[in-house]
Amino acid sequence: MKTPQGAQEFIADQKVVRSETSGCASSSYNSGVALMEQGKLDEAIGAFNDAIADSGRMFEGWVNLGYIYFKKGDLNRVVESNLRAIEIEPRYARGYANLGFAYLQMLRTQEAVDALNKAIELNPEIVQAWSNLINAYLQNDDVEKAIDTGEKLVDMAPDFALGHNNLASAYFSNANYEKAIEHVDKAVALGFDVHPELLKRLEPHRKA
Repeated sequence: MKTPQGAQEFIADQKVVRSETSGCASSSYNSGVALMEQGKLDEAIGAFNDAIADSGRMFEGWVNLGYIYFKKGDLNRVVESNLRAIEIEPRYARGYANLGFAYLQMLRTQEAVDALNKAIELNPEIVQAWSNLINAYLQNDDVEKAIDTGEKLVDMAPDFALGHNNLASAYFSNANYEKAIEHVDKAVALGFDVHPELLKRLEPHRKA
C-alpha cells in the first residue's frame, strides 16, 4: 500500500500539477485546502482564486475564501464570498448559514434572519444556523421567536451546549428565570463556558 504523503509533499506535487495542467481547478482547490489547514492563509487565497478562475462552478472555493476572510476579520469579504457561492449553487445551505453569521456580526439583523432561515429551510440539521438564528431574533428584539427557535433546536439536538446557552439568554430576556436557569445549567453540564455575567444575574433567582 502506498504511504500517505505529508502535507508539504502534497502541496509541492499539486503545484507541479498546476504548472503542467491547464485549467486544473481541483488541483488548485486541493492545494488551497492543504495550505489553509496549515494556517498559510495568504497562499491558500491564491490557490482558491486559481481554482475559481479555472472553473466557474467552484462554489466550494468561494466558501473557503469566506472562511479565510472570517479568520482575517474581513466581514465584507466573507459576505461577498458566500454570496458568490450561493449564486453558483443556490441550494447550498452552508453558504446561507455562513452569510447569516457574517450579517449577525455586522448587525445587519434582518439580513441575518433571512439568510439563516434559508439555510434551515435547505438543511434543517445545521445546528449552528439555528443557534445563530436565536441570537439574530434577540438582536431584532423578537424574544418570542428566539425562544421558539431555541426550543426547536434543543428538541432536535439536546446535547448541543451552545443551543442551551442561547436559549437561556432568550428566556432571561423574557424574564423567565426558571427556564433560563434550566437551560444555562444544561449548557454548563455539557461543558459550555457560559458567560460569567449571565450566571451572576441568574444567581439571585435560584431557589434556596
